[in-house]
Amino acid sequence: MPVDSSTKTLLIVDDSKVSRMLIRTHILTQRPEWIISEAACGEDAIALVANDLPDYCTMDINMPGISGTEAAEQILANHPSIKIVIFSANIQETHQERARSLGTILVAKPVTEKSIALALDYFDNAQ
Repeated sequence: MPVDSSTKTLLIVDDSKVSRMLIRTHILTQRPEWIISEAACGEDAIALVANDLPDYCTMDINMPGISGTEAAEQILANHPSIKIVIFSANIQETHQERARSLGTILVAKPVTEKSIALALDYFDNAQ
């Protein structure tokens, strides 16, 4: 089935199934036409992106294996068109600076309607 050019694709990367479910639910409430895929770790995210390039990605920082910021850096090095939002409960300035240095934004967990609104605003307005 061909994807409509206005349909966006989102990759949700988080080791927590509950977090992935919350992000998916909140996003689909706002953008029901989006196609969403999921990964539970950074390595899986890198592999998925290589096979099926999404428009957007949400990325947790603390996951087994490589960190979300490491995965985001690798993904953006090969696919700079992807817009990534990093979700993390750890909002220390060092993580915020790292997110900015990658050209992404850091949004605080827990996943809420407000945090999803920040992510969607970034996706809608990022050039």
